[in-house]
Amino acid sequence: MNIELLYLHFLKSTGVSTDTRKIDQGNIFFALKGPNFNANTFAAQALEIGAALVVVDEAEVIPNNDTRYFLVEDVLTALQQLALHHRRQLSIPIIGLTGSNGKTTSKELLHAVLKQKFKTSATVGNLNNHIGVPLTLLAIEKDTEIAIIEMGANKQGDIKELCDIAEPTHGFITNIGKAHLEGMGGPEGVLKTKTELFQHLRAHKGTVFINSQDPILSNMAKRFENPILYPAKGDFCEVEFVDANPFVRFKVEGSEATHLSSMIGAYNFGNIATAITLGKFFGVSIEKAVQAIVNYKPSNMRSQLVEKRSNLIILDAYNANPSSMEVAIKTFGEMTGKKYKMIILGDMYELGDSTQVEHEKLGELVSQYAFDKICFAGKHTQAALAKAPMKALYFPDPFSFRNWLQDSKFEDHLILIKGSRGMKLEGLVDFI
Repeated sequence: MNIELLYLHFLKSTGVSTDTRKIDQGNIFFALKGPNFNANTFAAQALEIGAALVVVDEAEVIPNNDTRYFLVEDVLTALQQLALHHRRQLSIPIIGLTGSNGKTTSKELLHAVLKQKFKTSATVGNLNNHIGVPLTLLAIEKDTEIAIIEMGANKQGDIKELCDIAEPTHGFITNIGKAHLEGMGGPEGVLKTKTELFQHLRAHKGTVFINSQDPILSNMAKRFENPILYPAKGDFCEVEFVDANPFVRFKVEGSEATHLSSMIGAYNFGNIATAITLGKFFGVSIEKAVQAIVNYKPSNMRSQLVEKRSNLIILDAYNANPSSMEVAIKTFGEMTGKKYKMIILGDMYELGDSTQVEHEKLGELVSQYAFDKICFAGKHTQAALAKAPMKALYFPDPFSFRNWLQDSKFEDHLILIKGSRGMKLEGLVDFI
């Protein structure tokens, strides 16, 4: 495969695309394959839409030696190797991050801080897998001064693969919890997978940032010669948690001034502290870093606040796993401000053999709080219902939930909505 030749085409292009619905004039279209699709069949359509070049791995789709087709052995491999080649032309810090929860929030907070001083490139949305990371790297422009690469994983070895493509120079792990248990072989597999980032940084003499208040992560500090520890007093960067009802308040660098974020829940303190710490490391002033955090507003269904009449909805429907469910429920249990409280929980996916027991734990956990209404949606949450209070309601899917919500005419409620992405619980908001 001639990656150097493909790279010359890339330099003349307006970028890359893997979706015919999102092709800009002059793009290179990569015809990826999946279990249920083969984009080689859309190569001609991509050219008609405006692609300058299409990368394919099936010679039979190329008509009459058309030079606008670039034949490779495997399109995905070509995309990844092109991204690696582009990354190696960059002499800038590449910050890699992973974790069970909070990856995207940490990425967005860090981006907000670093762009106070640098032209910063960061993962767009949730493009954090074996396709998304190459696309993120290829979107880094030549005048970029620093880049943030979010890395997700479904199975062991995924983070190593992404590190081999992105070659991060700096990195951190948000936390290690119960996520994707089915693909990773249980909690031990999650630990092994997430720490592949640290293993890469150690092998390549990169810089590691470690949250010293996280017992699992702090235990790893001894493996590194000069880890950057935070946020406790005496560490590289001192950030102090004040409270979180409902928004996180914090102090920095020994100052008595208290700063109010728009981040809900004490679990977001670690994300805030990480962004401030890395900002300080790269020379962003503490004052500008704090202001960037204060100005940040959560969106994209990650602890997003939605007001409906007299109700306040905490929409946390982007994803869910046992760890994030636990902290969300505990945080919600401590919140005040409305006359009534209602919690709506949907299925957690990719838990494998742990599915039944982890959903039962949800029922046991909500039983510890005096919620006025407890609602479960999805087939897996039926196990939670069995352990929940008698007043809890169950709906087999979100669709059967809607009429009940619409007819109930809620007022003065604080409502938490949380479930895995596949549940699409955000669709419930319009019916409240």
